[in-house]
Amino acid sequence: MYNILVCDDDKEIVKAIEIYLVKENYNVIKAYNGEECLKVLKENRVHLIILDIMMPVKDGIETIEEIRKDKAIPVIMLSAKSEDEDKIKGLNLGADDYVTKPFNPLELIARVNSCIRRYTKLGTMKEEENQDIFRAGELIVNDKLKKVTVEDKEVKLTPTEYNILKFLTKNKGTVYSIEQIYKNVWEDEAYGAENIIAVHIRHIREKIEINPKEPKYLKVIWGIGYKIEDI
Repeated sequence: MYNILVCDDDKEIVKAIEIYLVKENYNVIKAYNGEECLKVLKENRVHLIILDIMMPVKDGIETIEEIRKDKAIPVIMLSAKSEDEDKIKGLNLGADDYVTKPFNPLELIARVNSCIRRYTKLGTMKEEENQDIFRAGELIVNDKLKKVTVEDKEVKLTPTEYNILKFLTKNKGTVYSIEQIYKNVWEDEAYGAENIIAVHIRHIREKIEINPKEPKYLKVIWGIGYKIEDI
C-alpha cells in the first residue's frame, strides 16, 4: 500500500482528500504545516506528498525546498488561483504537478494515480538490457540504473524530469507537443499542462545543457513542441 502525505493547514480539506484517497486504497498520513510535514518524512516512508502552498509556521515553498535537498519523492502542490507565481516557483524547486483550489477531488485523484504510476515505473527494472539505454550524442539515459549523464558527468533529476527526458530521448528526433508529452509521461489528459511542461523543460535544460540559451540537446520547435536532437 502506498503512503500519501497530505499537508494543508485547512483540516477540512485534509479530511476530504483523505476520504477520496482511502477509497483508492492509499494510506493517508496527515500534517498541517511545513514543519509537521518534514517531521513526518523523517519518521515514515512516503511515496507521494500533496502539499499546500499557503500554510503557517513553514509554507509549501519553503517545505519543498527542504524536501528537494535530499529526496526525490513526487510532490503535488495545492494553490489558490491568485498564487500563480508561487505555482511556478514550486515547479522550479522540484514540484511534479499542481492543482488549483477549489479543485475537483476526482481530478486530484487522477493526478495522484498518474504520479504513483510514474514513481512505480521509475523503480522498476526492465529485463531487456538492450532497451535500457537511450542516447543522443553525449547525453545518455540509463533506464536500468535510472541515471543520466552528459559528457560523462552525472545529472541529478527529479522523477518527473527524468521521465520527460527519457521519453524524449527514447524518441529522439521526433517533435512532441505539450499535450503529447503530458499524455505519454503522466498517462492522463492534459489539464492546463502548458506551464507544467514549460517549467520542467526549462529545469531539464538548465541541468543537461552547457548553455541553456543555446541548447544542444533539448530543442523547442516554436508553435509545435519539443524534441531531443538526433545527434
